Amino acid sequence: MVTAAAARPRSRTAAAVPVKAVRPRVGATFYLFLVPALVLFTLCITLPAVMGITLSFTNSVGFGEFEFTGLTNYVALFSDPAIRSSYLFTVGFALVTVVLVNVVAFLLAVGLTAKIRAKIALRAVFVLPMVISGIVIAYVFNFLFSNSVPQLGQAVGITALEQSLLADPDLAWVTIVIVTAWQAIPSALLIYIAGILSIPGEVYEAAAMDGASPARRLVAITLPLVAGYVVINMVIGFKNFLNAYDIIVGLTNGGPGTATRSVAMTIFSGFTGGDYAYQMANATIFFLIAVALAVVQLRLTRGRNAF
Repeated sequence: MVTAAAARPRSRTAAAVPVKAVRPRVGATFYLFLVPALVLFTLCITLPAVMGITLSFTNSVGFGEFEFTGLTNYVALFSDPAIRSSYLFTVGFALVTVVLVNVVAFLLAVGLTAKIRAKIALRAVFVLPMVISGIVIAYVFNFLFSNSVPQLGQAVGITALEQSLLADPDLAWVTIVIVTAWQAIPSALLIYIAGILSIPGEVYEAAAMDGASPARRLVAITLPLVAGYVVINMVIGFKNFLNAYDIIVGLTNGGPGTATRSVAMTIFSGFTGGDYAYQMANATIFFLIAVALAVVQLRLTRGRNAF
């Protein structure tokens, strides 16, 4: 039997009272484990960064006395053709490489998630370049481009390949793109495989029953549903390629001349070339660009169903 009190509806005031969420209490042990990481991060990253930014406003050569010169280094950077050339090369190389890596990785991911034999073994083979050191890969390809490729060009009569591509100022960057892409494709491939495998199989079955061809299913289903993974791969890849250093050192060492000198190589040259404060200013600008890219990445990936 329902009583009058139970049948009476709740008042609006009572219904509108919000329930206060109880925040879980963090134990002292968690803070104790956080302190060592915080100390190491401060000593190894934050403190050197602050010191470098401070020295960028001086005439320091990396040791000894120095004087503050204000924005002199920053003003000189924007009128330095060598700095401009390194940024143009780095940005152009990063754009071309990130497109090549994502196109090849996506196509490989589509193939390696299809119903083919030994696809697990093939996935293991394709990710091997990811675990090899970049400088080792660069030296191996240096030998190939300097010796094997010219011999092959002479044997088959291809004039463009008879000379080492590494010695050609107009084509040396192509070798860097090829080698960098060869090492970077596996990581992008794994992300695309994870994205494609997360798509329910029923979606493809329904599309097949409606008469959609494999190409149509790829364009209308796979691409839209892995769009978040594409954005992540593009932004992270571009940001990583801007820091290109070891593969360039092993392949061309910035040559011929300065045709393939990246921003990272230009910055490191200041440590031994007497331009320490000047290159610290360059590193500060490069750091701000990296921060801007990180912010863009967070905004583009926010709310997307990737990972």
